[in-house]
Amino acid sequence: MKIAVVGATGMVGEVMLKVLEERNFPFTELILVASEKSIGKIISFKNKDYKVIGLAEAVALKPDVALFSAGGNTSLEWAPKFAAVGTTVIDNSSAWRMDLDKKLVVPEINANQLKKQDKIIANPNCSTIQMVMVLAPLHKKYKIKRIVVSTYQSITGTGLKAVKQLENELAGVKGEMAYHYPIHKNAIPHCDVFEENGYTKEEMKLVRETQKILNDKTIAVTATAVRIPTSGGHSEAVNVEFEYDFDINDVRQLLSKTDGVTVQDNIDVNTYPMPIYANGKDDVFVGRIRRDGSQPKSLNLWIVSDNLRKGAATNTIQIAEYLLSNNLI
Repeated sequence: MKIAVVGATGMVGEVMLKVLEERNFPFTELILVASEKSIGKIISFKNKDYKVIGLAEAVALKPDVALFSAGGNTSLEWAPKFAAVGTTVIDNSSAWRMDLDKKLVVPEINANQLKKQDKIIANPNCSTIQMVMVLAPLHKKYKIKRIVVSTYQSITGTGLKAVKQLENELAGVKGEMAYHYPIHKNAIPHCDVFEENGYTKEEMKLVRETQKILNDKTIAVTATAVRIPTSGGHSEAVNVEFEYDFDINDVRQLLSKTDGVTVQDNIDVNTYPMPIYANGKDDVFVGRIRRDGSQPKSLNLWIVSDNLRKGAATNTIQIAEYLLSNNLI
């Protein structure tokens, strides 16, 4: 089992290596890949040093699996080249998510769609993953009609440049800006680029990807995505309208039994999800579970998850684990 991590020197790449080690993913050869400026860099993994190589050299090594987290343009160019030599690519960028021929996978929800011939598999957007993890079991039982979601997203979703911007602002140092505005003591309602409809790309990912993962284009979704100065994970206020009515205790029980979801919902002792607690964990946390008194058959939820782990690295590796355990690679 030869495994390549493409984008090994980036934030998600670093977390991928951490998760591979924690989950003891089986491999005989580890190939660390990055852009030209990082070629030759030494990265230590399980007390062994690995030299970072370039993409062309990695393709020539014909890895069994390539975990991609190197940006959309890199994925568009290089994922087909890896696939052509028999590598199964699991891509963390937005490049292939809405491609009709590519599967968009959250293992707990729809890994059973995967086949041996799927050589490029898309990992969903971090905000989408945590939302559908909670909503999928509810959709199955009550059928979702409409979702209104507002996200409060960590700077780590933007990358190292954004982390550095916040660090500089906290230290009173002028430096390179990842955002149009200061992020310290601020909330910026602008994640990714604006589309023609006035929504950002991030907001439209929540619309399109949710429908694809839940395999239901009738679900109406509207989103507002906001960047805030946190680093532990993304938070979401989610309002859901269902076709069928529900009992609030049944909702809590259903979510408590859902793999990968942890219910933190006891307002008597101020227990609810927060990024500071989700940081470094793989579960998706849900709380503030309450009926929407303004609208029939509607529910309010607060959902938090570490965007670099379940929102990116962990979900990617879980896909690889599923493929391996089901003899699909």
